[in-house]
Amino acid sequence: MRRRLGRLVRGFGRALSWVTVRPVNWLVVRPIRWVGSRGLDFATRHGILLVWLATAIMMAIAWPTVGLTHEVPGSLWPMVAALGVLPLIWLRVAPFLGWIAWVIPAAIIPLVFPPLPPGTGPTVESVSPGVGIPQTSDLTTSAEGFPWQISAFIVLLALLIAVGVTETPERVGLTFLGTAFLFLAHLPSGMAPGWVFGAAAFLGLGLLLRGLFRSRREAAEQAQRAEEQTRRAEVEAARAILAEERTRIARDLHDVVAHRMSLVVVQAQSAQYRLDGVTPEVAAEFESVAGQAREALNEVRAMLGVLRSEDHAPEQAPQPGTEDVLRLLRSTSEAGVELSWSVTGETEPGSSTAMVLFRVLQESLANASRHAPGAPVRVDVDYGDEVRVRVASGPGHGHPRDTSGSGGHGIPGMSARAASVGGTLRAGPAGDGGWLVEATLPARAGAVG
Repeated sequence: MRRRLGRLVRGFGRALSWVTVRPVNWLVVRPIRWVGSRGLDFATRHGILLVWLATAIMMAIAWPTVGLTHEVPGSLWPMVAALGVLPLIWLRVAPFLGWIAWVIPAAIIPLVFPPLPPGTGPTVESVSPGVGIPQTSDLTTSAEGFPWQISAFIVLLALLIAVGVTETPERVGLTFLGTAFLFLAHLPSGMAPGWVFGAAAFLGLGLLLRGLFRSRREAAEQAQRAEEQTRRAEVEAARAILAEERTRIARDLHDVVAHRMSLVVVQAQSAQYRLDGVTPEVAAEFESVAGQAREALNEVRAMLGVLRSEDHAPEQAPQPGTEDVLRLLRSTSEAGVELSWSVTGETEPGSSTAMVLFRVLQESLANASRHAPGAPVRVDVDYGDEVRVRVASGPGHGHPRDTSGSGGHGIPGMSARAASVGGTLRAGPAGDGGWLVEATLPARAGAVG
């Protein structure tokens, strides 16, 4: 029985909520909240425009009503109205200056142009419905003894709120003291204390709005920081994935290449001890093979270090330069390639150009020995304002050269290296059936990316 009664009470509560609370929430609370939020955003974006519009409206009200509240000659109506209304223009940019611009004339106008007491202003005659007795009504818009126009006083209240929102505590305090002194000096004794409290209330409202705006700004900044942290976390995660992939590639290269090349070095060095009848010429050849393999192995290990290092910069690793060009030519000749060369000029190229020169020569000589074994090779290098290199190889004595393109990346790689320092490279068949590589590189270039 109690359970059934409890279910009935809960069901009645839900039904009552659907009939009363939910309609009020959907029809009143949410629309007001939406309008308030949109209105606040609109006022934030278009505040200056709204202030100018409000100033124009207040001026249109104050100008024709000056004569209803104060003893002012008609020619001075626009000036008096402007002194009470135009300080509203500073509401957004400098409310404290606007308050000063309002207070100074507000302290003088009641002394120069006394307010009209009730009953002395223009009147209009009307007839009460159903009575037929003519009545008169006073058109004076100021309260008894009130020294300012109502429109001008509304401008003061708006400036007080703006001072509380934007100005420093010292200026807020000075604004309150100045306003309180003005009220005590010009308002009737029975009205002054209440309006002094009212000035404090409007300044307090401005301070509350300041806290609201600060909390909204801090929330927006916190959301922006959270978004930046999320973006940084995504970048770090991507870098971690990239580092892991680089490490995996380095490990695979080490397993596939470095181990095999180490075996080549060991076999070449130990061949003269393991094999009988090795002549000195053959031993020298094995030693040359071992030297070439050791250099290749060192370069492979350097590349593996680059892949393993996440923050590696290419210019931080030792790069081959001009001092290595002659060593490359001699080692290639010692390896059995019929090679001749000439090196002219004395201009020392930059490190980037020197590295590209070495790689172009290295790739060209490797291609010559691989695709045209036994062919004579001629290398000409000229160090001038531009570094010019020419590698010409004749037709091979072994298998014929395949110039149809094997799908390799040697020539495109050389072209890309030359272009990276602002140079050019041309590679193609020579007229005698051989192969010709010509490159022109600037003597000074930036780092190779």
